[in-house]
Amino acid sequence: MTYEQFYGNDYKKLKDAQNTLRSMIQKLQADTDPNEDLQPIVYCCSRIKKPDSMMRKLETRGFPPTAGSALTNVYDAVGIRIICSFASDVFNIVEKLEKEPLIEILEKKDYLSHPKPNGYRSIHLCIRLRDTGIPAEIQIRTIAMDFWATLEHQLKYKKNIANETLIKSELKRCADEIASVDLSMQTIREIIKEL
Repeated sequence: MTYEQFYGNDYKKLKDAQNTLRSMIQKLQADTDPNEDLQPIVYCCSRIKKPDSMMRKLETRGFPPTAGSALTNVYDAVGIRIICSFASDVFNIVEKLEKEPLIEILEKKDYLSHPKPNGYRSIHLCIRLRDTGIPAEIQIRTIAMDFWATLEHQLKYKKNIANETLIKSELKRCADEIASVDLSMQTIREIIKEL
């Protein structure tokens, strides 16, 4: 099933919302202090959730697998991921987004301060565009967190994995080590700034 077949007339609204959010983030990048040693946003990517993935999510949550249901019962039909250099940049970008007049923040999930049991770290903002009412989810994380999350996501969807308990334990250990590296890099940055 194509995006157009599933989302129908709402597909254009989703594309417009995706473009609006990307433009908003580009403006955040452009408004960064030029004296900063490193730009807080390394890169940004976006997507509209694939129809089959959206239908599975809706059915799992007990909602009808329709476009209307996707726009009223979940936030991530449009997904934006902002990748930052340092954890402090993640918090700074979140603070700027919380003041952004284009969006209304409906829910904030801080997995950076309170990681998931598997070690996942990120901040998720479930938002709605004020002018159109289109919901979206913005994830903000560091490069290191994104590295882990990307690989964990790919591994998670493999079927019939032997030694699943060992693999989960190793993934958690890696997540903790990556968080430690993030903290060390932040410390190094602060030392350099003081010189």
